Amino acid sequence: MALRPDLDAGERLPQAQGACGPGAGQVKIGPVNEGKCMSIQRALGAVLMLASSLVLTACTTTEDANNAARSRWVGQPVEQFFAAYGPPIGEYPLSAGKIYTWRGGDKTRYVPPTYTSPEPARTVVRTETRTDGSGQTVTRTRVVTSDPFWQPQMISPPQYQQLFCELQINTDKGGIITAIRASNDTDGDGLSLSRCAEVLGVKK
Repeated sequence: MALRPDLDAGERLPQAQGACGPGAGQVKIGPVNEGKCMSIQRALGAVLMLASSLVLTACTTTEDANNAARSRWVGQPVEQFFAAYGPPIGEYPLSAGKIYTWRGGDKTRYVPPTYTSPEPARTVVRTETRTDGSGQTVTRTRVVTSDPFWQPQMISPPQYQQLFCELQINTDKGGIITAIRASNDTDGDGLSLSRCAEVLGVKK
């Protein structure tokens, strides 16, 4: 290969102008293209980090709900909680106060079935043999890129999920909340992992 006068001995022309990725390390590229590769890699890394942070921000958990409930309601009159979220479904008297069971956020969520998709990539070769009007046998082979008899397979059937939040609230004799926690918590209706976090309006 003839060398260009402006290239040092041992340098080769890049095979792909501005190429990034594994193949870029096989040839020497100039500082301009190298800067472009680094900029693209930094941009991709920033996009991935942003997407991950958004998912983590939206995924509130039962622990988040418990922390928020304790911070907001411990030391407050239990009547204020019931005025904000509705009455309890049960209570149990204690010598030092009461234990209330509260439930809310009931919702039925439909989860559609999931199927294998897309159609698997495969090639089907079909050979047809027939006899023409002169008595000669004619064989024709054709290739199709999809199987007309292929049907998607169900991975999981449709189902209904019951979503709700159940809290246990402890009070003293004066009706002041001394403890509050989620005693039964399902997944949320959105990206949250906690229905209690959704019902209590917890933001991460």
